[in-house]
Amino acid sequence: MRRLVFTLLLVVVAVVTTGTAQAAGLSLPPLTGRVVDQAGILSSAAEQTLAAELQAHEQSTGQQVVVATVASLDERDIAEYGVELGRAWGIGQKDKNTGAILLVAPNERAVRIEVGYGLEGTLTDATSRLIIENVIRPQFRAGNMEAGIVTGVDAILAVLRGDPDAAPQPPRARAKDPGGFPVITVLIVIFVITRFMGRRRGVWPLVLGAPTVWRGGSRRGGGFGGGGGSFGGGGASGRW
Repeated sequence: MRRLVFTLLLVVVAVVTTGTAQAAGLSLPPLTGRVVDQAGILSSAAEQTLAAELQAHEQSTGQQVVVATVASLDERDIAEYGVELGRAWGIGQKDKNTGAILLVAPNERAVRIEVGYGLEGTLTDATSRLIIENVIRPQFRAGNMEAGIVTGVDAILAVLRGDPDAAPQPPRARAKDPGGFPVITVLIVIFVITRFMGRRRGVWPLVLGAPTVWRGGSRRGGGFGGGGGSFGGGGASGRW
């Protein structure tokens, strides 16, 4: 009797899980290219320019970056939606997970940079947040959504190419030099903290200016498709 009940429970769980996954999958837009503008934000010229830029980046680095705008998040959190979308599309190289998605949901006024496992040490959560806060969101708030997406992509690609100054920096108060020794002490403290954080979150390669990337051409000679990469929730979200 217990075995029968246990078996029935397993069947129910399997059916519910399968049904949920299928329902979630039906709400995701298909991967039609490096730019999927379901929300209709971008002009044809901007879409073509972005697609060419993203293709050139993939061919030189092996990293797949995709822009996606969606008409609705279907009452889901954008972080949850981003992970689901990245996994469904398989953005990034298989076993390297070198993918990233700039996801924009104008209906919910939400934006996210979703980062694959393999790029989390370069396009860190903190860097993603700075790009959203200081590059993308000001344009969105001004009503320039296309400009926000274009400049956001430029910042993302610059960081992935290894430019440590590509992401905007948070404002810092200018301190007076009291005589040399305190400045050295502050630098030592910053070095120790940065090294510690780098070990925990993988930002040390970015500080050194030497992100780990795969150099090579695109795995596909013709059309575009995901390379089989996966995502674990790295990145950052914002609203405007």
